[in-house]
Amino acid sequence: MSPVVGVIGGMGPAATVDFLDRLVRATPAERDQDHLRVLVDSNPKVPNRNEALAGTGPSPGPVLAEMALGLERAGADVLVMACNTAHAFSADIRPAVSIPFLDMIEATADRLAGVMDGRGYRVGVLAVDGCLRAGLYQQALGRRGLEAVLLDDAGQARLMDAIYRIKAGQLETARPDIVALARGFRDVGAVVSACTELPMALKRPDLDVTLVDSTDVLVDQVLAFARSHG
Repeated sequence: MSPVVGVIGGMGPAATVDFLDRLVRATPAERDQDHLRVLVDSNPKVPNRNEALAGTGPSPGPVLAEMALGLERAGADVLVMACNTAHAFSADIRPAVSIPFLDMIEATADRLAGVMDGRGYRVGVLAVDGCLRAGLYQQALGRRGLEAVLLDDAGQARLMDAIYRIKAGQLETARPDIVALARGFRDVGAVVSACTELPMALKRPDLDVTLVDSTDVLVDQVLAFARSHG
């Protein structure tokens, strides 16, 4: 029997829907019954992760832990979270449940380490302020001998504005800015979309270097878990 997947989502809602759509399309299935059962808690009321990590807002940790426990009680066998920055609060989630929690950051860093062979060791990181402030990708890449290359202050502000436009339903106005920022990295072997809003706007053909998409990595992580626990 395939494992039941619990999704801690809503951060934001469109990114969660994008993850679910990619999961369905990536699943090798000929009929409904071949797909995974997925339980989703899409909760846009989770406290702002960027504000929490900046010290200007409440921690989302307790809410995320409550969501995780609710999914476990509803029958989930494994948990994932369709938000990179919220992984800064995984220490609140793991003790709250007795089922595995798949780490999106570590899986994405593993993917980058695999594709960077012979391509240098610098990775352009597109991520929100909170994710960078928590050092999630800087640390994960560093453990694999890779260097995280970040935007300058003006570029980071431009990225944040574009991401919030995606959250507001303005994908087409945000896309040119995101593509330009991704193309602006110099001397990198890859670029990582380290925010689940970004894969909706930034596609592999947009760049001359390898693009690693954290949402696609999460999809692959779920399917690999399902194959090994089916």
